Amino acid sequence: MSEQLTAVEPDEVDAADEGADDATETPATGGPSRRKAQHDLLVAEGDAAGDYLERLLDILDFDGDIDLDVEGERAVVSILGEGDVTKLVGDRGEVLDALQELTRLAATAETGARSRLMLDVAGYRARRRTELSELGISTARRVAETGEPVQLPAMNPFERKIVHDAVASVDGVQSSSEGEEPRRHVVVSPAS
Repeated sequence: MSEQLTAVEPDEVDAADEGADDATETPATGGPSRRKAQHDLLVAEGDAAGDYLERLLDILDFDGDIDLDVEGERAVVSILGEGDVTKLVGDRGEVLDALQELTRLAATAETGARSRLMLDVAGYRARRRTELSELGISTARRVAETGEPVQLPAMNPFERKIVHDAVASVDGVQSSSEGEEPRRHVVVSPAS
């Protein structure tokens, strides 16, 4: 297992942390000690998830490597590989979503803290993120040009958030989620 750490992007910083002077912060007010403890918990969560997934890969006799990362306030675990490993994605990511929930449960059981980790298999989520960002931007531009709202297909919460973020980058349009799961979808419309 390898561990990589990613810098926190400016939009991922809590409002309470903005403008804080780290030298004078205490653990109770969100200073460096609290952030280190949170980072250590995320690393422990990633380690627990990695151990769980390694055992699963061994049972399935699938070849794959586990990559651990911390992005913002979330542990990110990736199973890297080709061939059999791609079976863990399933149709439209359904198997991946289920495996992510099982991995979160395993990490929670190990650390005692609720897990929000993100799991990716064979780069599926990374590719999907790119596709959905492009869809959100192209749809937003079309809505800005025509003035007509567009309803996108049903998506899971992860996918809807990516589209909402992409739409927000285009002036003159807005997005909302409508419907009930599993048919909840994004509607892009002109800004009011």
